[in-house]
Amino acid sequence: MNLARTRTTVTAALVAALIAVSAFISIPVGTVPLTLQVMAVVLAALVLSPVGALAATGTYLLIGAIGVPVFAGGKAGLAVLAGPTGGFLLGFMLGAFLGAWVRKIAEKRIGLLPAYIAASAIVIIVVYVVGWLQLSFVTGMGLSKAFALGVVPFVPWDALKAAAAIGFAISIRKAGALPSL
Repeated sequence: MNLARTRTTVTAALVAALIAVSAFISIPVGTVPLTLQVMAVVLAALVLSPVGALAATGTYLLIGAIGVPVFAGGKAGLAVLAGPTGGFLLGFMLGAFLGAWVRKIAEKRIGLLPAYIAASAIVIIVVYVVGWLQLSFVTGMGLSKAFALGVVPFVPWDALKAAAAIGFAISIRKAGALPSL
């Protein structure tokens, strides 16, 4: 295994661990808890390749699915992924992948900071859409109510978490600690 590949693998593993740890900072807000996970998922999109971001989030979900209590509230298992909040978790994979893809393309065209902002927005929007749809479907509460309860209260917090992730990513990049993207 070459050095670049090793750095990418280690970085993806560290980001997966960061997503897991960030789930333990959980504040119950109705059906969907407020955690720091979105910050970690945005960071995955900003510091990893699209495949690396997919690997990091997929590893996190796999670990939780097989029973390691890494989901919010110390939960684990397939029932969590199939439950009311499972769509937000599943959205992590698609959001991180698409966010990293957008970032990679946008960096060359519009610059680093605008690319980071665009990628962060993509991650959050994808996580919200997948989570909102599953919340509505699983609970039967309807799209409007699911949006009001599962998305609206989190928008300002997730914007702040994305801003923090952007700051961390810029610092990590300046330190030269990123794998080749």
